[in-house]
Amino acid sequence: MKKRPRVNIQIRAREVRLIDESGKQLGVVAFEEAFQMAKGRGLDLVQVTEKVDPPVCKIIDYGKYLYRLQKKEKDKKTQKTSEIKGIRLRFNISEHDLETRANQAEKFLKKGKIVKIEMILRGREKGLTHFAREKISHFMEVLSSKIPVRVERDLKRAPNKLMMIVSADQSQEAENKKKEQEKK
Repeated sequence: MKKRPRVNIQIRAREVRLIDESGKQLGVVAFEEAFQMAKGRGLDLVQVTEKVDPPVCKIIDYGKYLYRLQKKEKDKKTQKTSEIKGIRLRFNISEHDLETRANQAEKFLKKGKIVKIEMILRGREKGLTHFAREKISHFMEVLSSKIPVRVERDLKRAPNKLMMIVSADQSQEAENKKKEQEKK
């Protein structure tokens, strides 16, 4: 936890925008009055934000408030970001190797990952980009026959490579499952 919020007498403002324990806004009140209200209810006066004038304060249990903040921070750390996996194709890739890469991409897409497909062009290959584009479009046909694919970023030329980003098309996949269940 980075910075602990100010509580009770640590609050330096003369007036505060007060929120009670049920979430009801009580308006702008003097600090002394707000502190007495909190003390009278057996709770703490916690400064939620200091970015606004007057600062927003809540009448809550400080221990529970800290616990919730720590839990929220912990949840942020455990959230997974979608990972990008790379499939690299060669200019002279054989049909069998292309299918192997398509199977590998299918595995990644089924796991919910995003796949970056790239073909590095060297020397004279840079002049034959139309051939490279055909190879990648053939790869996409093979991959699309295995799993529904959604293009996140179209095929784009970088200085020495062609690349595109695809992900699994969840809506298409759901429709296919429904059709299979209807057939049964």
